[in-house]
Amino acid sequence: MVATSAPGKAILFGEHSVVYGEPAVAVAIDARVHITVEPCEGAWKMDGYPLDGDRHPHVASLLDAVLGEDFQSHAIQVRSDLFPAAGLGSSAALSAAGCAALLSISNEPLDKEKIATFAHLAEAQAQAGRASPTDTSTATLGGCVLVSDKREESANWQYTRSLETPEGERVWEIHSVNLPPSASEMWLVVGYTGIHAPTAELVKGVADLLTRNPAKMEDITRMGEVARNGVAALSAGDFIQVGELMDEAHILLAGLGVSCPELDDMVEVARRTSFGAKLTGAGGGGCMLALTDKPDETAAALEMRGRRVLVTPLGAPGVTVEKASKN
Repeated sequence: MVATSAPGKAILFGEHSVVYGEPAVAVAIDARVHITVEPCEGAWKMDGYPLDGDRHPHVASLLDAVLGEDFQSHAIQVRSDLFPAAGLGSSAALSAAGCAALLSISNEPLDKEKIATFAHLAEAQAQAGRASPTDTSTATLGGCVLVSDKREESANWQYTRSLETPEGERVWEIHSVNLPPSASEMWLVVGYTGIHAPTAELVKGVADLLTRNPAKMEDITRMGEVARNGVAALSAGDFIQVGELMDEAHILLAGLGVSCPELDDMVEVARRTSFGAKLTGAGGGGCMLALTDKPDETAAALEMRGRRVLVTPLGAPGVTVEKASKN
């Protein structure tokens, strides 16, 4: 039996602007997807039922890529700490943890670049050939990750990811960001609106806005500058500056039309006890996050608004094999 886990993610900077070639910065959060895999009779199973490629495209893709058709059948069980359909990277965490489990039962080395590659391809296959490697790289590497269309001097380059999409080949450079020891005193409070908004519709809405109002591309460029400044501030341990940049990022995202009243209210409430706060992910619902050294106060303020919250350190471990034993 093998047990693995991988973290969810929260985007600090760069959602939406990453679609237009600007960098994105994400952190792994201390809420994980947990997977166990053990041999079984008959066909492969997923949570007690026969594995269905239409219902579980990520797992089906990983099985084909990692093991092939003739490998012994196993039963897969999944447990998640993440809010469902909330933009916290649950499918990427599933893909990374699932890949690690399949590599482990096949006695393959747990090479993180290989895990990130297979997980990204599984995401792309499930999303009609389009997927950023931001979520899967964060789930695999953990900590803080910078994704850009070029190698950035402010972070540690890890590997290149490429993907043949319906629009042509896309290439990304994946980096890790060194967080100083003082980051251990910082917390992220993630608040959930309870509203699910499809990412594809929000991305299309931004594209339509830019078509109608090309001047808005200046905001996209500024979001890239905010992301790069955010990496510099994170690396230097200047969390006041990080918070100010988060506040600016939220204003820019709201200007693109991807916030909503519930997110704006939560951000305003959280800012009273934090360095800064913003929506995270595609927007339109989903989650916001606040950077704070007073996590209990910030969480309580959001809970008073009737919201569900997660409190997490600033960066969590990446994909992990928690147990591996042979029957």
